[in-house]
Amino acid sequence: MNSNAKLRWGDLYPELGTAPIPTDPCISPEVYDEEVEKVFSKVWLKVGRVDEIAKPGDYKVKRLDFAKTSVILMHGKDGQIRGFHNICSHRGNKVVVETGNETFGSSKAAVVTCRFHGWVYDAKGDLVNVPEQDKFMPCFAKEENGLTKIRTEVWEGFIFVNLDAQGTQSLTEFLAGIGQHLGGYPFGEMQECFAYNTILECNWKVAHDAFAEAYHVATIHAGSFPNVFASGLQEVQLFGDHRTCAVCLTKNANPKPAAQLSGEITGASLVNHYQRQQLPTSVNPHDRDDFSFELSVIFPNILVHVTEGVWFTHQFWPISHNQTRWEGRYYLPKATRYSERWAQEFAQVLQRNAWLEDTATMEDTQAALESKAKKVMHLQDEEILIRHGYHVLEQYLNRA
Repeated sequence: MNSNAKLRWGDLYPELGTAPIPTDPCISPEVYDEEVEKVFSKVWLKVGRVDEIAKPGDYKVKRLDFAKTSVILMHGKDGQIRGFHNICSHRGNKVVVETGNETFGSSKAAVVTCRFHGWVYDAKGDLVNVPEQDKFMPCFAKEENGLTKIRTEVWEGFIFVNLDAQGTQSLTEFLAGIGQHLGGYPFGEMQECFAYNTILECNWKVAHDAFAEAYHVATIHAGSFPNVFASGLQEVQLFGDHRTCAVCLTKNANPKPAAQLSGEITGASLVNHYQRQQLPTSVNPHDRDDFSFELSVIFPNILVHVTEGVWFTHQFWPISHNQTRWEGRYYLPKATRYSERWAQEFAQVLQRNAWLEDTATMEDTQAALESKAKKVMHLQDEEILIRHGYHVLEQYLNRA
């Protein structure tokens, strides 16, 4: 790189360096195993929303393939959300039979029952009923055989778990600045959710990085968003393990007629600029007239995007060193008239198409990287969020 080059973000955050990024972390099974042990098994991970299990007795089971477990999230009668490993204390059967990546249910009594032998657990994880209990050995104590607890906390309606039973860091401490930055945004006011997920044949970082920059917009999204978004990021801020920036519109953005009409009817589109009503003052602090949305990354695996009337997430769950489950969710307010419904449907289909454009590159990237023909990736200055991500990861793997 030209030593005289002026770098907006590289000069602002010199601790991240400017060297190429090794490709090995994206293709190495050994590095993947380290990430599972030192990152995904230690930090707070978003596994749901409170509105998914809104009533006492509601529960959700979330598979965590990297940890070879699934998590029961239960809404107790006391209003608390608690998490447990989905394994019975008797002979290890899954308490809740899973029907896919996510399984939902409800119990008026706020209990779950293992189908194998009928052991019953309440929303606090306590074992409350054992059929034929009198036939068990004297050493058996019902009060010592509840569900295995998982540390569970809620931030702004997001449910997080931490698989590290010995960990002491709270969710508030983990989120720190990014939690304050996005705190106060009315996530719960947008209840209409369009959700997608698929398994991608690529490393979780390859999938993650494809969404964490705007450099690709002019090429990959030439069909869905032609000449709409600027490639340069704005308002980049680093918050410890986490990071955020603003994605802005081009000065001559000219959406297609249907997209423009959709944006005029409702705030479901990212293309138009709207007056501040919902955004915290920390987001778009200078009230830029070209602001489109905030792109925030909560380490390690979730991107949260917020703007007026719309928010959406991408989350990347590692399955193996070259396989990832991607989950995309797009949230909007409930439509109140047919024209709003049409506008929302159009906007989310347009967004879905853009996500398909994004995911179309990932498996090719993985296949090419595994050839080992290239040992490094050269990042430009506007790919600062990706550079920061690898920097944080190296610290967790004790390689900084």
